[in-house]
Amino acid sequence: MATYTPPVTPVEALERVVHCLDRSNDTGFRAKAFVRALDVIRGLPAEEVAARGVAGTLADLDGIGATTATVVEQALAGGEVRYLTELEARTRVPISQEGATYRAALRGDLHLHSRWSDGGATVEAMARTAIDLGHEYMVLTDHSPRLTVAHGLSPDRLARQVDEVAELNERLAPFRILTGIEVDILEDGSLDHADEVLAGLDLVVASVHSKLRMPEEQMTDRMLRAVASPHVDVLGHCTGRLIDRRPPSTFDADA
Repeated sequence: MATYTPPVTPVEALERVVHCLDRSNDTGFRAKAFVRALDVIRGLPAEEVAARGVAGTLADLDGIGATTATVVEQALAGGEVRYLTELEARTRVPISQEGATYRAALRGDLHLHSRWSDGGATVEAMARTAIDLGHEYMVLTDHSPRLTVAHGLSPDRLARQVDEVAELNERLAPFRILTGIEVDILEDGSLDHADEVLAGLDLVVASVHSKLRMPEEQMTDRMLRAVASPHVDVLGHCTGRLIDRRPPSTFDADA
């Protein structure tokens, strides 16, 4: 007898929920709950997940609540995952006809944070989403160690991430994940990763995350020192602007 495969697997449904919450900038308790549930379900054999779905015992698992259990149960049933349907509609980003023209021309994204630092998705989930969008590549630019609030990557963790990227590139070819980092520009304009670390990456973004109200001349000199590094390719969020939310005259962290 053939095994029935639901249109959306529990893992795919939870990944998509996390994606929708991320695109709506929801990083609170709800988002963390779905990320935790995704970890739990991904770590279990599919047979156990299915059996618990039938028995109604998914919520007995540590990390699975009533809402996340319902999402898994509906995915197992093969029908509509109602929470996901509502979330897709509510968080969809509108795009004009002119914007769609540029969107269709995009072949990749040069600045992405994964769960290695403060992103909401795994590298593989992000890559598969990029493939679904028709992209040919993506550049992984998680935060560097100075930004501890974002769980920035030390040299050792960055090296492990590079190994993961190499493995994923073998499986997802011809799609390609390029290695990178968003380094912190320190007060004196130096960077918080050594040259030998940055030299091994495909792309380096340099950004200011501290001492944000430094006088204009000093801040300009600080940024110029940073981009003088032969390893820096992009100057990140140098105006602090959030489109439709904050003008460029008020600089703040993680703009």
